[in-house]
Amino acid sequence: MIMVRTMMAALMLPCIAGAAVAQDKFPNKPIRMLVPFSAGSATDFLARTVGQKMSENWGQQVVVDNRPSAGGVIASEILLAATPDGHTLMMVSIGHAVNASLYSKLPYDTVKDFAGITLVADVPNVLVATPSLGLKSVRDLVALAKSKPGQINYGSAGVGSGTHMNGEQFKLAAGINVVHVPFKGTPEAITNTIGGGVQYFFAPITAAVPLVKGGKVTGLAVSTKNRSPVLPDVPTVAESGLPGFDFNLWTGLLGPAKLPKDVKEKIAKEVARILALQDVKERMLIQGATPHPMSPTEFDAFIKNEVGRLAKVVKASGAKAD
Repeated sequence: MIMVRTMMAALMLPCIAGAAVAQDKFPNKPIRMLVPFSAGSATDFLARTVGQKMSENWGQQVVVDNRPSAGGVIASEILLAATPDGHTLMMVSIGHAVNASLYSKLPYDTVKDFAGITLVADVPNVLVATPSLGLKSVRDLVALAKSKPGQINYGSAGVGSGTHMNGEQFKLAAGINVVHVPFKGTPEAITNTIGGGVQYFFAPITAAVPLVKGGKVTGLAVSTKNRSPVLPDVPTVAESGLPGFDFNLWTGLLGPAKLPKDVKEKIAKEVARILALQDVKERMLIQGATPHPMSPTEFDAFIKNEVGRLAKVVKASGAKAD
């Protein structure tokens, strides 16, 4: 009898193991994708684009959860408390790395408490100037600012925003003394640039393209190291007299710190597959975003580097969020 029971138990083990594997297979339930910005933002657009394709391929719904408050800190805390099984993710932008030095105290460690999965896209800003100034290039703007120290203003979408950090990095690289004027958001900053309330603004490319093409503002340069396909005739800042200049409003995907390696890699490979789809590339192009997938290891290293790089910009700007 003991022998029979032993044989039966041995025969049942593969079935039990198989059931456990099937139960633990990722994904086995809907995925929650946190977005620390409002619906309609560039980060939200990318989250919904990637999420839709994930749902179609994996047969599990991806629910985008917008948490636009506290500069992304609230969404980050939700991710921090989530079970690290891949069913709660967060689509972040450069602001995630900025927060590490913008806030004097955060309820988490930006580098250690999250698992990088993949970079998703590079998104440039466009340096736009008030048309009435008659500027033709970045060199013209720098020359004007140096001839009038402390008298030239630039706008941003708020203290600590990517547009603010971009403006401060430009200020440092060009060696100019200009005044930062923060607004509630991009629309207000653009309106004031058009009207001459501020002389220039590093505008998100989706907002800048129609205004540059319509002659409402003068497009002087794009902030990333490569030109944008949607504004091919506008040079980069680096091409315009500031070699090495690169400011990228990147977007990427994070999970909780203890996310298993195999789950991270599966999600990263799925995102890379999605970003290679022709219809996705075309939709991203309209938004001025360039696909840029990375491995989890590469993205972790990228975030760590961005935290250090941006800390210098934040310190030079004197910006604080608390």
